[in-house]
Amino acid sequence: MAVAHRVCFAAVFLFALLLPGCETRIHKLTLKNETRHTIDLNNFGFYANATLDVHLSSLRIQESLVDFVKYPVGFSLSRSRVNGVLSYTAEESETCPLTLKKSTNDEPLILFLIDTKKQSVNVSVIGAQDNILMAKEKHEADKGQKKVKRAAADSSNSKKEKTALPQAPAANQSDGKSVQNPKAEADNVEGTFDLSKKKQLTLELGNIDGTYNFSFHMVFGSKAEGLYSLKFHYCQNREPGIDRPYSFTVEVTEKNPGAYLSAAEIPLSRLYLCMAGVFFAAAVVWVYNLMKHSYSVFKIHWLMAALAFTKSTSLFFHSVNYHFINTEGHPIEGWAVMYYITHLLKGALLFITLALIGTGWAFVKYILSDKEKKIFMIVIPLQVLANVAYIIIESTEEGSSEYYVWKEILFLVDLICCGAILFPVVWSIRHLQEASSTDGKAAMNLEKLKLFRHYYVMIVCYIYFTRIIAILLKITMPFQWQWCYEFLVEVSTLIFFVLTGYKFRPASNNPYLQLPQDEDDVENDEVVTESGALEGISKVKKTSNGREHQKESTL
Repeated sequence: MAVAHRVCFAAVFLFALLLPGCETRIHKLTLKNETRHTIDLNNFGFYANATLDVHLSSLRIQESLVDFVKYPVGFSLSRSRVNGVLSYTAEESETCPLTLKKSTNDEPLILFLIDTKKQSVNVSVIGAQDNILMAKEKHEADKGQKKVKRAAADSSNSKKEKTALPQAPAANQSDGKSVQNPKAEADNVEGTFDLSKKKQLTLELGNIDGTYNFSFHMVFGSKAEGLYSLKFHYCQNREPGIDRPYSFTVEVTEKNPGAYLSAAEIPLSRLYLCMAGVFFAAAVVWVYNLMKHSYSVFKIHWLMAALAFTKSTSLFFHSVNYHFINTEGHPIEGWAVMYYITHLLKGALLFITLALIGTGWAFVKYILSDKEKKIFMIVIPLQVLANVAYIIIESTEEGSSEYYVWKEILFLVDLICCGAILFPVVWSIRHLQEASSTDGKAAMNLEKLKLFRHYYVMIVCYIYFTRIIAILLKITMPFQWQWCYEFLVEVSTLIFFVLTGYKFRPASNNPYLQLPQDEDDVENDEVVTESGALEGISKVKKTSNGREHQKESTL
């Protein structure tokens, strides 16, 4: 276990170093010499009057090698029906989305096509729209020299360009007190476009020392609510053997009325706080039960209590972390560190406790076999790695290449850990099956065998539901109800904890507690002779609980 402690300490130190660079919900991503053809910047659920701000700066591409007509470069903003399922069909996935001319599934799609040669951004609006776009329109020379000079001055500084966007009509207020119809004022503000009417427009692309930049601000209407995916595309790199490098920095700020969280995440702070209270109450009841039956309590019972309290504490810090993200747009470092520490401890305690119960440690035996020790040597480091991967995913922008690497590591490691903890249970079941037919205590062993089989089914159901069923339910729910996925996971975890505690509770009728605790007690029942002189004689011996037990002869 000392190795596990050192691994945990190293993991905590690692993510403590990573956390200060984390910005959540107010995203800033910098990529250099990137060659991916598609970059998923973010997925976000927007309510009515929600806003999206995108500022692209320091864009560098090899202009001489790019045909912007055949291989467009730019952004796509698409609405998904459900989380993780894009608006495009399987056939369209082989085609660059920036080349689409129409939407085949009636979902809205907005394309921002960057042309550095013409220093413009061509906006193409596809499908039914209920959004307002605010950005700098590209002015033609015949519209007046004054407007041309003003557009050039505005693009001379990237920070000024970002702040010079037209102000949103009162719909952009963070207190939620917006006007009923912001589109009524859209036509009266320069640089503001109602996308339900205007399907094509050209924006200004700034140029600073050979790097390009532009910004836009969008307000979503009531009919445009949904889960949106913002992506950057470099279509030429889709061609086999072509890897044209490019670099850019993009800042994305997404905000619902009064909240920085996505529509599916807004209820999570209250959900985690309520579940923290429920787990804490369950932990208190468990400790009370341990104190009440202290004569039959084992060390693993207290380990189960520590797991329940750690789970409650982790949920509490998770709730606080989400609260600050919702109000500030980024986590408060101290609270985030506390959450990650308790999350790491909770994950390690969970798999250690499940594996120890599966081996029967402290209940049946105090020594683990060599193969059981190997399970712990595998599960504990992998579980720490899984939690570190989770922390890095939370602290990394979705568009970075490291994000997907660690996401795959998390999925693989979590799957291995879930499978590994089943082995001790299977070995215990096999051992009890063999013992029930050889040691003369068939009734007791069959009772224990039944208990282990129930425990095995409980673990399989818990893993299957939290890793498969809940995710399937998530991708079929409306975007604003996808928080129910977290609710189902937490409730199923609570049910699993309660059932495990009930099955292995410290009580006199628990099959585990019928086992002898000392080697001196490990002996077969003595066979009383059939001599008439011994008729009616009873045998008295002390049990491990210090009570006398009388066994009448059956002669």
